[in-house]
Amino acid sequence: MKKFCAVLMLFICRLAAAQDVALYQQFSGRYDFTFIGNTMNPIENGTLFAPCVANTSSSAALSLDVSNVVEKAYLYWAGSGEGDFSVKLNGTDIEPSRTFSLNQVTPTTTLPFFSAFADITDFILANGNMTYTLSELDINPVIEQFCPNRTNFAGWAILIVYKNDALPINQLNVYDGLQYVSQFQNNLSISLPALNVIDNEGARIGFIAWEGDSNISVDEFLKINGNNISNPPLNPEDNAFNGTNSITGSNQLFNMDLDIYNIQNNIAIGDTSALIELTSGQDFVMINTVVTKLNSQLPDATVTVDEVLLECGSRVVTCLYSVHNLEATDFLPAGTPLAIYADGVLVAQTQTVADLPIGGSFQDQVTFTLPVEIPDTFTLLFVIDDDGTQHGHVTELNEANNTFEIAVSLLIPPVVNPLEPILTCNLGLGSGIFDLSPILSLAPADPGNTVTVHPTEQDALDGSSEILDLANYPVNSAPATVYVRVDNGECFSIAPVELLVRNCPPIVYNYVSVNGDGVNDSFFIDGLRDIFLNFRLQVFNRWGILLWQGNNNTPNWQGQSQHSATIGSGIVPDGTYFYVLDLNDPGYPEPLTGFLYLNH
Repeated sequence: MKKFCAVLMLFICRLAAAQDVALYQQFSGRYDFTFIGNTMNPIENGTLFAPCVANTSSSAALSLDVSNVVEKAYLYWAGSGEGDFSVKLNGTDIEPSRTFSLNQVTPTTTLPFFSAFADITDFILANGNMTYTLSELDINPVIEQFCPNRTNFAGWAILIVYKNDALPINQLNVYDGLQYVSQFQNNLSISLPALNVIDNEGARIGFIAWEGDSNISVDEFLKINGNNISNPPLNPEDNAFNGTNSITGSNQLFNMDLDIYNIQNNIAIGDTSALIELTSGQDFVMINTVVTKLNSQLPDATVTVDEVLLECGSRVVTCLYSVHNLEATDFLPAGTPLAIYADGVLVAQTQTVADLPIGGSFQDQVTFTLPVEIPDTFTLLFVIDDDGTQHGHVTELNEANNTFEIAVSLLIPPVVNPLEPILTCNLGLGSGIFDLSPILSLAPADPGNTVTVHPTEQDALDGSSEILDLANYPVNSAPATVYVRVDNGECFSIAPVELLVRNCPPIVYNYVSVNGDGVNDSFFIDGLRDIFLNFRLQVFNRWGILLWQGNNNTPNWQGQSQHSATIGSGIVPDGTYFYVLDLNDPGYPEPLTGFLYLNH
């Protein structure tokens, strides 16, 4: 049982229909096109005593040259009435992906007509050259209302777009919709945009049209850009749509037309659009599909930014980019300019270095320094075929696809808090053990940053040789410097931290036992030797007589007297003695004094 649009479905179909003939698909390359199809009308409308009936199937043969490769195949079927949208092609169910509809308005009636579309590329590729039969297209349930008006018809057509390497480079445009002329609406104008006429040699235009009558030729003219076109004797000037097939030469395609016209002399180089005008003083004609083929050998430059390389804390930007000529029909010449903008400000220019073939791409890089007036976050815009003044030099198939935009944020170093020098006690000759652990909390302004400490600036830059034992960092000679690295995951900052030693107060061990047991055998003062290099130590007895005097270059006192002339030399007796330690250091202007105890 046939499926017709129910009332609600019909309403939805009509809302979805694109009535005005408009650009559907564009092909650029070595393409051409042809039609096959057939009518369901058994006889010309209006033929005397013709029965009011339509066939439900008909056939047509596809016979492409073996060198022609099918790129696309579009099936259109149409007829009188609200629409039959379930058909079969060689027994395979076909459902439309798009539908079209219109109403023919006359002073006494309003009659509906429909058209449907399906992409059957895979089906044609699978079956190839053969006879194709469209079946179950049945308008007989509604045909009675159309026969008095002689607008009863049904038919189908397949538009074949094919590719052949022997063809010239063409631009092929497919426009479709559903519009009409009649004696009550006798003018139709259809604008064909998106043309790019580089060479008009071999320019052609094809039509899938419905319901034209061969025996009605009242003011029926087809014009392209104001010029009448014809294809006599098949399509005379005053009867353009007359049931003919330009491909087969048939004039028995009752009430439908598959016509192709040469329009070389009706379209000019440089044209970007064309105007079709159809007039009719009586015949009702519907235009469903228009195909243009124009020689169009042009490049089509596009650009992409593949990677943006940023340096931490730098306004130097390096971009890896690719220039493409993928959808082209001609090579892109060397020297095609490329302009780079940051927030609309021109920041760099370069150009292609070699001819880029059809379908080709090449990668290059450009480096520039971002001006200070550009913020840290900005929009980077690459424009191919732009000489820096927003003007190009290359005519292209598509002038609207030359840009690539990407948002970029510079790598901003994290803030490092000012760090005071770290002090520790001098262990001798400027050596010391430093506690660097406070750096971890004091250095980063953002506590979420990662902090590491390194012995040299290069280590910090490389992120190597991290100091792991921060609490016990030995330095052989101070002042010295370590370097803190604060990292926010994208960028890092390096800051020096100065390490200083100070001469801490010496510690006096004031018990001396000169007995050779290895314990307290001399007067030992911790933190003195090789720290206070100019110290002087004196030892006195209880009566204030100087017994011994030493410095950084003499051994420790071991209970002996150096003044034999006054008290005799040798080991002094057990007892309490008095010392005076003059450090000769600006931090200790007064001598250190105290008692020591000697025991043999």
